[in-house]
Amino acid sequence: MDEQFIRQTIRQYKKAFEDHYPKNEISFAGKAFLNQAICGLVAQEGLGLDVASAGELYTAVTAGFPTEKILFHGNNKSQDELELALHYRVGRIVVDNFQELATLVRLTHNRHQHQDILIRVAPGVDPHTHRLIRTGQEDTKFGFNLRSGDARKAISQALEAKPWVNLRGLHCHIGSQLLDTQTHQEAIDVVVGFLADLSRDSAWRAEEIDIGGGLGIRYLDSNRPPAIDAFAEATATSLLCSLQKHNLPTPTLLQEPGRSIVGEAGVTLYTVGAIKTVPIQEEPGKRIYVAIDGGMSDNPRPQLYESVYECLSANRAGQPRDRKVTIAGKHCETDILIWNADVGHVETGDILAVQSTGAYNYSMASNYNRFRKPACVFVTNGKSYLVSERESLDDVVRLDRIPAHLAISAASSEPAGAA
Repeated sequence: MDEQFIRQTIRQYKKAFEDHYPKNEISFAGKAFLNQAICGLVAQEGLGLDVASAGELYTAVTAGFPTEKILFHGNNKSQDELELALHYRVGRIVVDNFQELATLVRLTHNRHQHQDILIRVAPGVDPHTHRLIRTGQEDTKFGFNLRSGDARKAISQALEAKPWVNLRGLHCHIGSQLLDTQTHQEAIDVVVGFLADLSRDSAWRAEEIDIGGGLGIRYLDSNRPPAIDAFAEATATSLLCSLQKHNLPTPTLLQEPGRSIVGEAGVTLYTVGAIKTVPIQEEPGKRIYVAIDGGMSDNPRPQLYESVYECLSANRAGQPRDRKVTIAGKHCETDILIWNADVGHVETGDILAVQSTGAYNYSMASNYNRFRKPACVFVTNGKSYLVSERESLDDVVRLDRIPAHLAISAASSEPAGAA
């Protein structure tokens, strides 16, 4: 992970929105990439932090992140998670459903503790991205539906629950890896229109509007996401125009970029193992499989979302990339990381570098096939820092327990109770 790149991107975000909409707050979406080191970096740069589980919250707390700058997300927060959020006094809880709202009201009342909240709404717009990373359409597990009246009902219940919960505003998140600003602008217009409808029936005014994250990055040379300044200008202009149209006061604009901050900062390094050529019907009549010492356990995105990447042989970076190969993982699946990658000559022992793997790669890594999760290293100003250790074989079995009746002994290999 390129630490300086992350810092520069954060500073670009801060400057862009300061220029176009000064009344704003930016939080980093921890789901994209989270460990204690990134919590420290984000805190140093003055951003808030968006977490979505007890584990993400605890990571932030143990790193010393200021909890008043934490937003707690999630579509199915347990009572334990809500109690943990209250215990650490997080800045805001983004309420996703009626059950959660009722539980939170009860907990805050019992604890005589006030909690700021946002109500998450589904604006009903279609983000033009992969169907599995769309979150703002009407048919979604996230938030309260605007068209059905659920959002209005949730706001009413939250206002009735004062002073234990303090409704500060609305939240929406429409999807991920978005390569234009249109959907954000549509969502802003819908949400502000909804607030205008509310204003005719209620004295409540939203102090905050949270537009989530979702700005895309370059996975391929052909990807052309908006520049951060262009994104800031488009969203700020859309918000200001909608507010002016409905004669509403100016709220604080919140957002939670994740992928667009860390995605292009990350490179994953693999060692090339077996190389195999097999015949195929298409021209030129053969496929070259290049196997690596990883795959879907450290990057499940190609299997989940048909995501595409580019790569190069790091130790042959200056050589022509004039031959296509297929990068294959070593798991017990098809597990293809990249089909038809332009790599050029490659040999066993080479180091394969896959670019733009800073987001939703390390954070989604698993121990499938009992693989060990890799190390994570920050690099900056010519120095490197280990921020997450490589797992050992002992780590893989550390939490396993063998009941007495399943213990394997030298004396007998028969299962207990066998006739």
